[in-house]
Parts: sequence; C-alpha cells; structure tokens
Amino acid sequence: MIARADALAALAADEFDVLVIGGGVTGAGVALDAASRGYSVALVERHDYAEGTSSRSSKLVHGGLRYLQNFDLGLVREALLERQLMVNLAPHLVRPLPLLIPAFDGQRPDRVLGVGLNMYDVMASDRRLRRGGDEPRRRRRDDDYWSPDRHRTVDADETLRLLPALAAREPTAAYLFYDCQTDDSRLVLTILGEAERYGAVLANAVAVTGLVERGGRAGGALCRDALDGGEFEIRAANVVNATGVWADRIRPEELHREAEVPTIRPSRGTHVTVAREQLDVVGGAIVPAGGGRSIFVLPWLGRTLIGTTDNDYETAELDHVPPSGEDVEYLLDAVNGFFATALTAADLTGAYAGVRPLISTGDPRKSVDISRKAELYETSSGMVTITGGKLTTWRRMAKSAVDRIVEREGREAPCRTAEIPLGLEVDPDELPALAGVGDDARAMLAGRYGHVAADVLALAAGDPALAERIVPDLPDLVAEGVWAVRHEQARGLADVLLRRTRLGLLAAPDLVGEGAPGPARLAAAIAADQGWDAGRVRRELQDWRAVAAAEGLAPAGPRPVAAGER
Repeated sequence: MIARADALAALAADEFDVLVIGGGVTGAGVALDAASRGYSVALVERHDYAEGTSSRSSKLVHGGLRYLQNFDLGLVREALLERQLMVNLAPHLVRPLPLLIPAFDGQRPDRVLGVGLNMYDVMASDRRLRRGGDEPRRRRRDDDYWSPDRHRTVDADETLRLLPALAAREPTAAYLFYDCQTDDSRLVLTILGEAERYGAVLANAVAVTGLVERGGRAGGALCRDALDGGEFEIRAANVVNATGVWADRIRPEELHREAEVPTIRPSRGTHVTVAREQLDVVGGAIVPAGGGRSIFVLPWLGRTLIGTTDNDYETAELDHVPPSGEDVEYLLDAVNGFFATALTAADLTGAYAGVRPLISTGDPRKSVDISRKAELYETSSGMVTITGGKLTTWRRMAKSAVDRIVEREGREAPCRTAEIPLGLEVDPDELPALAGVGDDARAMLAGRYGHVAADVLALAAGDPALAERIVPDLPDLVAEGVWAVRHEQARGLADVLLRRTRLGLLAAPDLVGEGAPGPARLAAAIAADQGWDAGRVRRELQDWRAVAAAEGLAPAGPRPVAAGER
C-alpha cells in the first residue's frame, strides 16, 4: 500500500471515475471490483481500514446454517457459493473448518438437524451459477479446488478428538459438517491491496464532510484529514456510500425521503476469547444458549473464540462499542453449561463487540435478525448506497453496486472479481529460516500475509529486536508493527494491535496495563524506524490504553506486570 501522504496528494490532485466512502470489507470490495473493470477509483476511510464491523465478526465465511430455520434459502445459497469461491481465491486467508453439533446421554444427533444439514449440503453443491462474474473459476489444478465434504455422523472418539474440552460430558456422537474461517481485518487489507494493484488510491483517517454536486448530481466529496485537520475536495463522477452501519449518516434526508430506505437497525454482537488450555477445541462447536439461540465456540489464532450475541443496540455512539457485562455473562453461562467448565471474566484473554447494519422493516413482530440481505439504493444525487449483508457476501454486494454504475453509464464492463486471486499463498516451510523465529511464527506469517511473509521476515532479519515476539505466548513479531506503519498505513499502536495483528483481541490483559512490556517494545521499534521522539512514544502508549478501555477489551482489567517483564 502506498504511503498515506502520497495517497492524499493524489486524491486532491486527480479526478476519479468512482469515489468509495468506507474502508470496510464492502468498500474494499467495491474498490477492487470497480478498479478491475477499468475505472479509476479513490477510497477514503474515516478512521482505519476495517475498524468498524469488518474487524468484529465471528471470523466465519459461511452459509449461515441458522438462516435455514427462517427458510431464507436464497441468502444461504448465495453465501455458500461465495464461501466456496473465497476459499479458492484466498486459501491462505480463508480455510475450511470442521464444525460439530454433539449429542449426549446415549442420544443420537437430532434428525431434524440432519434434514437441515442435508439442505446445506445440497445448496453447497458444485453446480455454480454462470451469469457474468458469478461463476467461480479454478485458479489452480482441479485437485486443488476445495469443495466441502457432505455432513456425516461421527462417533464419540472423533468428537473428542475435535472437541477435547467435552471430555467431562462424554458425548455420544456428533454431526460433523464444514464451513470456513478467516481473519476478517486481514481479508479487508488483502482486498484493498489487490484494489491498489489495479490502480485504486486509498487513504485512511479521511472524513467525508459532505458531497459536492455538479449539475445536481454527486460529483465528489468534501474531505477533512483527521490527522492534521486539512480540508480538500475529491472529484469523482460517481460516489458509492459503503459505510455500513453509518450509511444513513451521509445525506440521511435524501436516503430516507427519496429511496424510502428502511431504518438501519444496529445489532450488537459480542465475542470473547480464552486460552486454548482453558477450553481446548480443534474444530468448532455449535453450542445452545437458551431461547432457541446458539453460539459458536471456535479455534482462532491460538485462542478459543466464543460468540456471538445478537441484541438491539440503541446507543448513538458507534465508534467504540464495548461488550456489555450481560453479554459476556450470557456467553460464559452458555459455554460453562455445555462444556461443564467454570470460566469467569478473569479467564478471558480478550473481548470485543461490533455493530451489524441490519435492515429494519418496521415490523415489531420480527426478531432483531431482521435482514442480513444487502440493500442497494440510488437517490436523486446519483449517490449509490450499499449496506446490510454480511462478511461472506462482500463480493456480491460490491458487484451489485458497481453493476449499477456500469448500467447507468451504458458501459460493457463485466465483473471480474470471481477470477482475481486475493494475495498469493506460500508454504511456511519455504519461508527463510531466522534465528529465534519458530515454526509457529512462520505458519502465522504465511497465513496472515501469504507470499509477503518473506518480506516481513526479511525486515526482522535486519534487526534482532524486530524478530522478538510482542507477547511471549503468541507468535506475532515486533517486525509486523514496523511493516504495518511502513506498508499498510497503520498510524499507531491501536491500528497495529487491533487490526494488523489481532493481539488486542487475543492477549488484552497483557497489553492494556500501564507498563505492559508488549506495547512498549512495539512502540520503541516503530519509533526507531519512524523517528518518533519520546513524547510521541508516550502519547502512543496513552492513546492505546484509552482505546483499549473504550473498547472494553479486558473486562476483568489488566494482568499485573511481573518484575521480570518490565
């Protein structure tokens, strides 16, 4: 990714075919789709890439088994096709994950669930749509093209192999099926990187303060640099609003009056993480949580991820959405009841919450899960707004937005994103060896960066301090912070710890206290590379702790720093 200062200069000087507002997964997808069709593209993000909903998901690329209960077959089918496509376009980032629905007390798995899984299998079948841009293409040999196995029943031994934490419950059997898992913020950054490769100009920390109209049509946007307060204009023939849950804050009167847009009804989803030793799972589990609902328990980046809740969120503040104590208690109660454990908030290695842009129909009889479908609106100014949807269907959402622009301009420019690899995978064993960097770190780097992992390791090879771990029990390297600031427009510690690495979600108690060694080690390395003075380092550490507190990353507070760690 080019330096932010260079991107800002280009945004102010050039004129673009398409301006995308919003740097989450949908905005990133629109930028890639439009740029790959030959449009000149600008993208601006008010805070950091993926800072909103797109870094706060359940980390699943999936069809959504529970939507079958509502007979939302179209949404499930669409998501399953996208799941299959993503795992082949980005195999290092989107990986198959076995999921289990266990049975106990001598019972066999519920037959009704089996019927639902049969439907899931059928809709995930290898027959793929052939309309423009919808057909997954094989990027490598046919035998490398992943397609999920049909669900099956597994015995107690296989259930315990995949879910060791269930040993005390002595499961009888389980249904086993497959979905996929990702690192959501890294997926966004990878899509943005591909968009830039096709010519898109990207800048974060740029707030849109208003639209510019020419001849009664949107012709760009007025922007403010959130770092230095400077104002400038971006000129663009088309404007796409891809700001998710914030979509109705850009020209709200235009959206609601002219397009009859239903209200965006935010729903808060809370997740927590615990050490793998506390809740050992190799595959994922679907856990009943009362009231006919269920949650996921998943292995993720060396921890166990638990989530999600799904509650109306009526607070106006959307920039920092902490988990509520009630939500954390709800998740722990469900897990403790299912696994016969006694986890408390003191056992959490992290917690986070995000707000989903669900679309309300105004019908009070419907649940909070009102709609996960994407909604596209075009208003009199010509602004195209795309919102709703979910992580898995980002490419379809982007395609629909760019299709609207192509249609109204009468162009011949088919979607190409079903054929564009997202990064390039690398075998961890082919990465260069480096003293002090173990196999776990090499595997983590390969999964996070693909072939670019070699460049991160090369950076670490030049300075032993950069080859150190940020926290002792996870493989993330100090070099990643320097890489993120140099090459991924990270502006400070919060960007690095929450979205370039995911340590803020995985090791929060070790990172949020004053004097915590990990952030200090990271800040010192970035300071040496970027020329930060002592005052800047002090402010970065203070700002990180303030963000961590506002986000509620460590519900039980920081872990005391041992004398040897200082």
